[in-house]
Amino acid sequence: MRQIHYSAWLLIALSSLLQVLIFPLPGVYVLSWIAFAPLVVALLRARPAGALAIDGSVNLQAATPAQAFLLAYVCGILWYAGTCYWIYHTMRQYGGLSAPMALLALFLFCLYLGLYHGIFGVLLSLTVGPGREIRRALAAAPFLWVAVELARARITAFPWNLLGTAQVDNISLSRITTLTGVYGVSFEIMLVNVALAAAFLVPRKKRGMLLTASLVAAAVLQAGRLVDAPPAPADHSALLVQQNIPVDANWTRETFERTLQELIDLTEKAAHDRTAARSSLNNNDLIVWPESPAPFFTNDPLFRDPVGQMARDTHSWIVTGAIGSTLAAPGHSSSQVFNSAALISPEGNWAMGYDKVHLVPFGEYLPFPQLFAFAGGLTKEVGAFQAGTSRAPLDAGGTKLGVFICYESVFPDEVRQFANNGAEVLVNISNDGWYGDSGAYAQHLNQTRMRAIENDRWLLSATDTGVTASIDPYGRIVARLPRKQRAGLTAPYALTSVTTFYTRHGDWFAFLCAIISIAAPLTRFIIPRKAKVTA
Repeated sequence: MRQIHYSAWLLIALSSLLQVLIFPLPGVYVLSWIAFAPLVVALLRARPAGALAIDGSVNLQAATPAQAFLLAYVCGILWYAGTCYWIYHTMRQYGGLSAPMALLALFLFCLYLGLYHGIFGVLLSLTVGPGREIRRALAAAPFLWVAVELARARITAFPWNLLGTAQVDNISLSRITTLTGVYGVSFEIMLVNVALAAAFLVPRKKRGMLLTASLVAAAVLQAGRLVDAPPAPADHSALLVQQNIPVDANWTRETFERTLQELIDLTEKAAHDRTAARSSLNNNDLIVWPESPAPFFTNDPLFRDPVGQMARDTHSWIVTGAIGSTLAAPGHSSSQVFNSAALISPEGNWAMGYDKVHLVPFGEYLPFPQLFAFAGGLTKEVGAFQAGTSRAPLDAGGTKLGVFICYESVFPDEVRQFANNGAEVLVNISNDGWYGDSGAYAQHLNQTRMRAIENDRWLLSATDTGVTASIDPYGRIVARLPRKQRAGLTAPYALTSVTTFYTRHGDWFAFLCAIISIAAPLTRFIIPRKAKVTA
């Protein structure tokens, strides 16, 4: 097997860098239209084909499946290291790992998730036609990419930074997600990247025209960011409380009671000020507290009673993050513990709640505990939560609230189930303090905004340290609080029961791409055979 040409490795390094830059914090979103073109070119011009060309240059042809996997795998490892570097900080500061062990955890994470880039490389290589004809591979590439993103969401359950999220501010383009979900935007971005890559794979005399056409297409699509929609009407307002409680705070009964009272005082004052203002949005109907690092337990009278009284004093429905638990079942020695959102009525009754369904691995539970026994600090710090089972909206006096918790907002198909089950407004409570000052909080926010667009819903995002925001159905942030500030935000929103095509039908487009991706490599063997029989 011929060695991979050095130019392919240079293109892989370039593509990795560009892929990192398109997501926050750098957030150079315009680069999304060119970031994957070097990867495609590298995979389709990876190894010497034999004799030198007439002008002395090296003839290059598509990589073998093994070479394609290696090239794309390295690209994926570098991309995850550059965008999810915050895992080191989280494991180091809050996971109880030493610096070398936290670095090892990040490295293993990148090795694992980078496999999806590698799979994309293999599939692209397998679609290359007889005689190393690359047209079939170019046509299949956008479908292959979406299929790999779907696998990342459904198999590994880590759809962090799906490519389409890079265009969350592009209102003209992002509205396609109401039909296809975020995967439709990913497909569009890859389509332009493939066209750009093709310009460097065709004969030189055709290059100029194709290069111009692909860059014009990118410019036209990117110009959608200059287009704005009219303000979304809002006739309700919620009070979102940003608690700004340190993740690693030391808790005593005194600090617990003092912190809780400070939060109640802040909430009641903000609710009173909102009512006194008598604005058109003063439907003083909902208060939201975030997922919190404080030891708030739903069965603790020290927490339940003051919060119930706050609901009565403010005459509001309250959603608050808390730790829920159930009594030990017969035959079990311990109770079950949940990461929950509790709903309290204006009469102070704890009406119902939501238990987080999709838990965070290595945060809320430890997968394969025996395998990770070497990381003693990690196994001690990781929670032992049970997963909830229902995505039914919470009923706040006839208003249906689609409440989901933190990490769940990155799963398009899971969030859309709340709207499909009748939620009239989406509510995400989160604690992004685990991420520190890295770009993870901004990455998380953009993914949450995309859920609002897909389902054509207002979304209220209440976080512990920020960003706490009101997000309209176009994904625009219409009100927000600065990070790391304890304050209340008057967040406008509206209710709707209209469902989008995506809300009703889910990931149909991504599954269609997956089906085409399975069929594409097979045509390499089927079509030539048919042609031969015909001849």
